[in-house]
Amino acid sequence: MNVGRVLVALAAPLFLMSCVLSPGRFVSSLDIRKDRSFTFSYAGEVILLDPANALKGAAEEGLAQGLKGDDEDGDDAKPAKPAEPEVIDTPQHLAEAKAIAEALSKEVGYQSVEYVGNNKFRVDYRMTGRLDRSFIYPINVDAKAIIPWIAIEVRKDGTARVMALAFGDPEEGMGSTAKPGSKEDERQGSFTLTTDAELVMHNNEEGKAPGPGTKVVWKVTAASRTVPTAVVRF
Repeated sequence: MNVGRVLVALAAPLFLMSCVLSPGRFVSSLDIRKDRSFTFSYAGEVILLDPANALKGAAEEGLAQGLKGDDEDGDDAKPAKPAEPEVIDTPQHLAEAKAIAEALSKEVGYQSVEYVGNNKFRVDYRMTGRLDRSFIYPINVDAKAIIPWIAIEVRKDGTARVMALAFGDPEEGMGSTAKPGSKEDERQGSFTLTTDAELVMHNNEEGKAPGPGTKVVWKVTAASRTVPTAVVRF
């Protein structure tokens, strides 16, 4: 059983009611201090996906994989769909995009949100706070953006687990519903974690980056499958 596809199926009503956002070209960082203070930033593009199309694509991918599993040669697998035409910014679409930008702009942390056309926003977000509770980004009820890209889970044992869900394989993280390497997946950037707390674990094969303090840098592309993950102890 593929857990990722099961989660997609269970979340189907959520997808259809929500605004599905995916990273474009970006630079993102997270700094966690041993006193539990933190700063998270994301600067770059945000891609708006059609939730119905995203869900349909995930379902079709699951069907194709299921057929391939039945036939080891994959002869009966469904052929790939042709590329869809470019998005046309109709007046209605522009109004909806403007409403999303305005909703996000009202939230603390957004320095600027601008719709630049063709389902792309340019965003500058920065949040500083204290990890006395968990933190997720993005989440905005008015914009119906409720599928998080990054989650910091604060645990009772004095640790916090960081998962940058949208910067890896959506089947593992569900942070994005765009298939890695597809036209919809335009991820290109980096996610940097710095901390003076104890770094219990991380999953970056390149290891720690040079520099003062503890630093780990994940390079993110459309083909990235590893969901950047780390655990720190305060």
